[in-house]
Amino acid sequence: MIVHLVDGTYELFRHFYGLRRFNKGEDAPFGAVAGVLNTLLEMIEGGATHLGVATDHVIESFRNQLWSGYKTGDGIEPALWAQFHPLEEAIRLMGIACWPMIELEADDALASAAHLAAADERVEKISIWTVDKDLAQCVSGTRVVQVDRKAKAIRDAAAVREKFGVDPAMIPDLLALVGDSADGYPGLAGIGRVGAARLIDRYGRLEDFPADVLGERRDLALLFKRLATLRTDAKLFEDVDELKWRGPTAAFAGWTTRIGNGKLLQRCVKAAQKIQ
Repeated sequence: MIVHLVDGTYELFRHFYGLRRFNKGEDAPFGAVAGVLNTLLEMIEGGATHLGVATDHVIESFRNQLWSGYKTGDGIEPALWAQFHPLEEAIRLMGIACWPMIELEADDALASAAHLAAADERVEKISIWTVDKDLAQCVSGTRVVQVDRKAKAIRDAAAVREKFGVDPAMIPDLLALVGDSADGYPGLAGIGRVGAARLIDRYGRLEDFPADVLGERRDLALLFKRLATLRTDAKLFEDVDELKWRGPTAAFAGWTTRIGNGKLLQRCVKAAQKIQ
């Protein structure tokens, strides 16, 4: 089986701003939610059988306690923010596993789900659908891959090394040195991606760097590495069969009526009939 793990927060942003190109600033109350559901259904119609979606129920996490500049929910438009929690409800009613994260982040949920699924020998491949570069640390050989919709790329371990200059396991070390503006930590001044990759190739993990390489900035680099390292210990499911899509719940009909999208229900029912 193939397990598909989807970054629901990214998909919500993607559809919200994608619709902005056509709606002249008049945001439909659940327009982005409907877009995400349509994307998930397209995956199912394309043959996906086992799916899980991770979302940021709140933006802040334990990392905000470690670094004051870490990303927050400030600046998220009200029309977009209002669709965060309805998205989680809609995904569950559609019959798809959804993991709303509070103390951890959606990225941690994706990493944890990949870790749990990889332990099952029945799983042939795990596809992590996200553009976030920190998820590249979860890639393993050709079995666990990252699907980047924006770049239209599927990255296995070799592709991660080609893009970033380091192996997947060293992505947290790389990000610690160069920073991640999306997450709000700057890295170490004067070290670019090429230079960082060379240092990692030469010395390995940050913990193994000679003392004089980073000097007084070593502790700061290790803090940034902690920010960049995804958690894999979230108890999201006990059996990968919990991710198998068996069709929408009975309550999904009412939700599609609520958003005025009856075709979505019809397609879901049709897709479910094919797997009976």
